[in-house]
Amino acid sequence: MSLQHIFLDDQVLSQETADQFELRVSADDLRHLKVLRVRIGEHVAVVDAASDYFECEFTQLDGDLPIVRICQRLDRKLRPQVLLVQGLAKGDKMDEVIRHATELGVSGFLPLKTERSVMKLDPKKAQRKLERWRSIARSAAQQSGQPQVPKVFEPMITKQAVEMLRSCTCVAVCWEEAPTSLGMGDALRAARERCGCAVASDARVAIVVGPEGGLSESEVSQFMDGCENGQLVSLGPSILRTETAGIVAPALALYELGAMGQTS
Repeated sequence: MSLQHIFLDDQVLSQETADQFELRVSADDLRHLKVLRVRIGEHVAVVDAASDYFECEFTQLDGDLPIVRICQRLDRKLRPQVLLVQGLAKGDKMDEVIRHATELGVSGFLPLKTERSVMKLDPKKAQRKLERWRSIARSAAQQSGQPQVPKVFEPMITKQAVEMLRSCTCVAVCWEEAPTSLGMGDALRAARERCGCAVASDARVAIVVGPEGGLSESEVSQFMDGCENGQLVSLGPSILRTETAGIVAPALALYELGAMGQTS
């Protein structure tokens, strides 16, 4: 049975010396536990500030913070790192992409400010959006039992994103106007062969998805020219909405890398 997950920001459980101790959960997580009506004796998976993974049992719940004891230290399997570079989309589309892609196992999100992005973010609005997206990622990671909360980076322009992605095993650019392109599986296999990345869990893959209207030819050229392992990728014959592509593309990558039941 999958355990409820809690992520700690400033507590390292290996440093706790008492058999039972307070679990310093955030205010949001404390409210979440109350909504779930957890009981004494129930178990929870805890990822602490050192990224160590424990199964803990609630022993007291009547104070300001829950009291727990450690049952066992859990092994965390190495997983491929898949970063979704998502063109800023209007309305609540970014919320949905972050929520569902987190449930799939995406390790990070980079909101991309593109030429065709309808959403325009001033500094104040950008900070509020960023806080909301990070909250959504954290909540989705807890709900789906992910071993980590995906990092949500501050929005970047294409030039900044290219600089960040230079060392990736593969930068898969989803572009419906590409004259020729590979499927996700072929693109990842070719990139891993070039990089000598024999183990899928060692892969660092970036998936680039445009906003409504897609990426411009200039933006695609920047990714392909600036990233040695850039590859134009096809998601099939259908033209997908940006919020659909932002979920389908990382799902395909995670599947091909063995993180969704497939061996690679």
